[in-house]
Amino acid sequence: MNYDESLKYLFSLGRELSAPTQAAAAKFDLENISTLAEALGHPERRYRSIHIAGTNGKGSTAAFIESILRTAGRKTGLYTSPHLERINERIRVNGEEISDEEFAQSFTRIQTLIEELLARGKLRAHPTFFEVVTALAFEHVARAGVEFAIFEVGLGGRLDATNILAPEVAVITRVDFDHENFLGHSLADIAREKAGIIKHGVPVVMAAQRPEAREAILHRAAELGAVVCESDKVFAAENVSAADGCVRADVVNVKGGTRVRVAPNLCGRFQLGNAVNAIAVVETLRRRGEKVSDAAMERGIANAVWPGRIEKLQSGPDVYLDGAHNPSAARELANFLKENFAGRNITLLFAAMRDKAVDEIAGILFPHAAAVIFTQPKISRAISAAQLAEMAGEYAGRFRVIPDVQEAFEEALANAGADDAIFVTGSLYLVGELRQYWKRRAQVAAH
Repeated sequence: MNYDESLKYLFSLGRELSAPTQAAAAKFDLENISTLAEALGHPERRYRSIHIAGTNGKGSTAAFIESILRTAGRKTGLYTSPHLERINERIRVNGEEISDEEFAQSFTRIQTLIEELLARGKLRAHPTFFEVVTALAFEHVARAGVEFAIFEVGLGGRLDATNILAPEVAVITRVDFDHENFLGHSLADIAREKAGIIKHGVPVVMAAQRPEAREAILHRAAELGAVVCESDKVFAAENVSAADGCVRADVVNVKGGTRVRVAPNLCGRFQLGNAVNAIAVVETLRRRGEKVSDAAMERGIANAVWPGRIEKLQSGPDVYLDGAHNPSAARELANFLKENFAGRNITLLFAAMRDKAVDEIAGILFPHAAAVIFTQPKISRAISAAQLAEMAGEYAGRFRVIPDVQEAFEEALANAGADDAIFVTGSLYLVGELRQYWKRRAQVAAH
């Protein structure tokens, strides 16, 4: 199959979370991915891996770790989800996305193998979209000969397709409420699902957690004899400041040792916690004999790229993209607005998926905006702009309903003064769609 044919087939399998009953039945089971990995010769065992679960901060933490290791001269793989614009973004080697040709070749090999396994009765059902892409990632980074691969969990942890890894380090970023229909309705339940990535004797790096989540994670680690580094307790941040919305700090190991200057180019004070998690992972690797200098940590953090999370597109008016799609991420964006945009005229372009806590997110974000434009990306899970206005309009000072994303964006730009700001938020699908439009728009303007 060529690239377009591969994508068409892959997307016909259904996207993550598109049909909750189907996802609950098919996704939460490691049988398919285990069978597929075995038939592929276990590519996921041919490199050292780092496995990351959590509600928020997984992607940024993964990006920091990958950038540090690459800066230190290691050949790296990176697997993240979802993608913003193209599926190729999910699978990277040394920072480069998998090419269309490599994607098609790898998909064709895996699909041929799946058909053989189905014919022989080795698979009971066709693997899901996420299982196939995960197998493709396992294989692609193995073929590329990477030394380290960083894998972000797709959903939960315990029964996520990535959880057949035998990692060097398991990482659990901050746990909060999201995907409750799949993961449970208490913080302890959700934390137990995330803690499912912990393996016997494998060190764990854990971000600061609320008490019930912390207790659930520590309990699971103790059961498995896994030593836990609580990054907020092992490391302290000193001389904390901000420059252009980006945090600056000295991160110090309180037991003596490293002092690393953290200066990410990713906006938001919360990125300090993600950078500290990355430092904790690298220090864990260093204790196991890996040679990574403090300078590589500093440069790696400074050079890390993670689009769509408080990503600035332009100034005058300021335009930002932020896929805050759960209450925890909305609180971080609200803090960013309070800290950097107090007194400024802010317009929010807002969309949301049907499985999201719209009321809570709107209640957190909308008080910071002068106006909200409700819109909807081209995806079946999106709430219609009109319905969104009915659900959340009461939280907005002023609002408009403009279903077409591009039209909504142009309307916001046309009405914004040079000192105003526009934030596109509420959904990573909205962010991805507008990011693509922004690039096309810039190309047209350049000509």
